[in-house]
Amino acid sequence: MASMDVPADLPKSRQAAVRTEARTRAAPTITWVTLALMTTSSVASLRAAPTMAVYGLACVFLYLVPAVVFLLPTALVSAELASGWSGGVYRWVSEGLSKPLGFLAVWCQFAMTIFYYPSLLAFVASTISYVIDPALASNGLYTAIVIMVLYWTGVWVSSRGTKALAGLSSWGLIIGTLVPGTILVVLGMVFLAQGNPSAAPMTSSHLLPEWTGLASLVLIVNNFLSYSGMEMNAVHVSSLKDPAKEYPKSMFLAMGLVLLIFILPALAISWVVPSDQTSLTAGVMQAFNAFFSYFHIGWMTPIAAVMLVSASLGGMLTWLAGPSKGLLEISRSEGYLPPFLQKLNRFGVQQNILVTQGVVTTVIALGYALLPNVSSVYWIFSTITTQVYLIVYLLMFAAAMRLRRTQPDHPRGYRVPALHLLCTVGLLASVAALAIGFVPPSQFGGGSIWSYIGIIGGGLVILGLLIPWAFLKFRKPSWRTEAADAGTADTAAGGAV
Repeated sequence: MASMDVPADLPKSRQAAVRTEARTRAAPTITWVTLALMTTSSVASLRAAPTMAVYGLACVFLYLVPAVVFLLPTALVSAELASGWSGGVYRWVSEGLSKPLGFLAVWCQFAMTIFYYPSLLAFVASTISYVIDPALASNGLYTAIVIMVLYWTGVWVSSRGTKALAGLSSWGLIIGTLVPGTILVVLGMVFLAQGNPSAAPMTSSHLLPEWTGLASLVLIVNNFLSYSGMEMNAVHVSSLKDPAKEYPKSMFLAMGLVLLIFILPALAISWVVPSDQTSLTAGVMQAFNAFFSYFHIGWMTPIAAVMLVSASLGGMLTWLAGPSKGLLEISRSEGYLPPFLQKLNRFGVQQNILVTQGVVTTVIALGYALLPNVSSVYWIFSTITTQVYLIVYLLMFAAAMRLRRTQPDHPRGYRVPALHLLCTVGLLASVAALAIGFVPPSQFGGGSIWSYIGIIGGGLVILGLLIPWAFLKFRKPSWRTEAADAGTADTAAGGAV
């Protein structure tokens, strides 16, 4: 970072504030519409559509509720934090609560990917099966093999420091989300316009999910993960000309676009695929296959599959090394990880972390081969991912409230109206999602409730709490590298965004 002219006689805390103000003024401007599109591209995806399609018209309600109580508070609160403290969740939580809790936050941001990638690649495997043999979509051994092959290929590519992958995520929104999503919805509307009945009832009496106990609402938990990532684009709030007015407009536009991308394809799937036949991994391709067969354009099925696969793989490759790089750099300056996990290869990539993560991913992938129902395994891994990531938001909301109280005069490019109310709503929503996540969904009846609770709870406690506690408990001064003395703490924190 370029040095800035700051009077040396100022207190250090004030010097930091002046630098923050200078960075804010010097930042290049972007329009609020551009920021909304950037946010949409980082959040929206078709992968979660089958999960909500099983609810039919009620998916509208199940998407709107977490958007109001979780998506909106997350977007606005993270904007205030990002406009006042550079460095992402590690810096925010460290400043607001403590450094160990800051490490817990950035660890959970990394650890959620351990279960996220198997569930993402299970979606890819089921999509590829529609090019080879649709029956493979429910084959656990096939799914496990595809996960392992694709993940290790991704590790090899990422470990070579390839830069050409940087633009894949932006193309992913168009190739793998907007185009196939639009095709799916248009075909669905034409299908209904021709007088075909919807597989799911579309009457006003079905706007709310049928109440059969807590289990009937459990799938709403997965929507919290669908909306996660809003805090990553909050770093651009200072690039707006008038953040106080433009950022809320940007977030409301992004919310509208994200909701359309989530809701309409989910409805389209429910129009043609009965809920009791919807696969949580292959639901999108089930709908494409049904529509293409009906309109006698079956030759488009492989094309749709390739579009979805290319976008998912592009996203995986683009983000594979990101969270682990943030964890690595913070650990090098603070000594959170042992030297083995801090080593870089000749391309400057944290290969040992990627390989260690790959070993765990391989073990997780075997769950698809050993457990009988691919959809059940997919759901369990998605739920654990959500549970671990919710810890990040619990810490973020708590830190935001404390920073407003302990550092009220710290310069912020954007100040959230009614911050404490929004943080309270976000905290309560996150705690409710954590609790509901332990209830088996109604679609997966027949199994042991306590086994389900044990798997979800074990994954949350071990991955989200015990492992980071062990790193903190047993770390040694020698784990800190020379990077700490070179003053890289700010850079390290920035990698965790």
